[in-house]
Amino acid sequence: MTAAKYRPLKFGVTRASLRDGATGVHYLRAEQDLPPFPERLTDRLVHWAKERPEQTLFARRTKQADGSSGDWKHISFAQALDAARRIGQGLLNRGLSAERPVLVLSENDLEHALLALGCIYAGVAYCPTSPPYSLISQDFDKLHHVVKTLTPGLVFASDANRYSRAMLATLDESVELVTTHGTVPGRSTTSFEALLATEPTPDVDAAMAATGPDTIVKFLFTSGSTKMPKAVINTQRMWCANQQQMASSMPVLTDGPLVLVDWLPWNHTFGGNHNFGMVVYHGGTLYIDDGKPTPALMAETLRNLREISPTVYFNVPTGFEAIANAMKADDQLRKTLLAKVNMFFYAGAALAQPVWDSLFESQEREVGERIVMSTGLGMTESGPFGIFVTSPNVKAGDLGLPTPGLELKLVDMDGKTEVRYKGPNITQGYWRMPEETAGAFDEEGFFKTGDAVKWIDETDIHLGLKFDGRIAEDFKLATGTFVSVGPLRGKIIAAGAPFVQDAVLTGINLKEVGAMVFPTPAVRTLTNLPAETSMHEVLDHPAVIAHFQTVVNELAKTATGSANRIARLCLLADPPTIDRGEITDKGSINQRAVLTHRADTVAKLHADELHFILKPQ
Repeated sequence: MTAAKYRPLKFGVTRASLRDGATGVHYLRAEQDLPPFPERLTDRLVHWAKERPEQTLFARRTKQADGSSGDWKHISFAQALDAARRIGQGLLNRGLSAERPVLVLSENDLEHALLALGCIYAGVAYCPTSPPYSLISQDFDKLHHVVKTLTPGLVFASDANRYSRAMLATLDESVELVTTHGTVPGRSTTSFEALLATEPTPDVDAAMAATGPDTIVKFLFTSGSTKMPKAVINTQRMWCANQQQMASSMPVLTDGPLVLVDWLPWNHTFGGNHNFGMVVYHGGTLYIDDGKPTPALMAETLRNLREISPTVYFNVPTGFEAIANAMKADDQLRKTLLAKVNMFFYAGAALAQPVWDSLFESQEREVGERIVMSTGLGMTESGPFGIFVTSPNVKAGDLGLPTPGLELKLVDMDGKTEVRYKGPNITQGYWRMPEETAGAFDEEGFFKTGDAVKWIDETDIHLGLKFDGRIAEDFKLATGTFVSVGPLRGKIIAAGAPFVQDAVLTGINLKEVGAMVFPTPAVRTLTNLPAETSMHEVLDHPAVIAHFQTVVNELAKTATGSANRIARLCLLADPPTIDRGEITDKGSINQRAVLTHRADTVAKLHADELHFILKPQ
């Protein structure tokens, strides 16, 4: 069989060293050291503003009067630095700091980007928070918690009309409100334009010079699935070290001009640290994509990818699935997306094998070679980049080896192996939460991730690790047998592709494993029902039932025991919600939140009380 041809891609870490610790403990690190890195990300902004003043740093489509998107508006490195100094001066004039930081409520846009740079330049901490906390939540419970935790001195939202209700419900008169469009009823509102018009003085440059590796740059909140979100402290050292680690593991980032087309939200570490920081660090260009991998917004992403050729491309599995489907018949999409891209990267959830196969088929048809689909493992507390694959031969679940400078501690825990982190990219803890901070680190100072891993090949450590689920998600059946949730979810998604978005496993302390499946919109294609038919009716259709009966039967054939045998399965017509913590901003499912909020469905599934329950035949 002829080996697949890939577009050339160098992997920075391909060998590691392993040492033994106490019984059941091992330490893994890359063979090479981490190169020196800047003390602050602002050094890179200043550097590129001198070297490439006219190059675009950020671009976003303008909004037309009817709400549609227009042409691209560009912000050059020189313009970005000038704006950062002006905004930074305005923040200093207001006496803002980590104790009274800037809170951002709204989505990715040019004003958000410039405000972030102004905060970074002046050494004023900021926090982009999840827009659904303001736009979807009815009680603003999580936003109240964010405000109470941070005590912000200034709050920014792009559109006063959309965010006024949240602002008025959670912020007292002492907090300054800044908006790009409109004013907040009954409250004094500063325009972003006025903030940007601040004249800089030598004080703002002195403030920048006074920042250093320990300066807090931002706070990023965890998803808060079963408890309230925690504010992860991000310092200049953490951010810069992680950017250099990424460059060491992914040398493609330094090969020529870097171009990203990206929708990933900046309140999440993938979009806000990994990708936002990447273009500033490497002098690249970020085209802000107002699309998203949802039925309503995916068309905007596809439109952008037909026009702009990224050099590397990041997305979550649902996004890649939509792109794979579109590329089958979209000649312009294939041509533009594949023209310059050297690497695809997914994170956040499992990527089903049929999606990989479809992408490879389109790539080979268009350019005669495959684009490496890479991945790894990280988290908000690690900056996020931590582990990255070692070769083009990536399989679902593969993670790879630790990035230079990051040491992994592999700890045996009841038949699982937890991976723990120590390095310059690891957070110092959670803001104003000393007990949670103390509990997050072990006695040697390693951060306890809660992620379980296995060796890809126990006879060759240089191939690295693969994912073995979240330890907190795993559970025992009544027989005492452990159910490894992560790998079993992956099997369900693969078996049901392209009709399974994700699956939540049930059966804690029961005799059998069950599964609640969230279908993708593509499940409608199994029927001949009208487009306006409700998802409840779609899932009741005989063709849908027959398809998932086949899935259940196929899964049963490969099961080796009660812990990996799906004994009962139901389909969920109501999608997971961000507001209840069931789904994160990047699109991944939170098992524990779904189980908590749908406990009644779980009970009925195992009591045979649901309308349709599929069992192996």
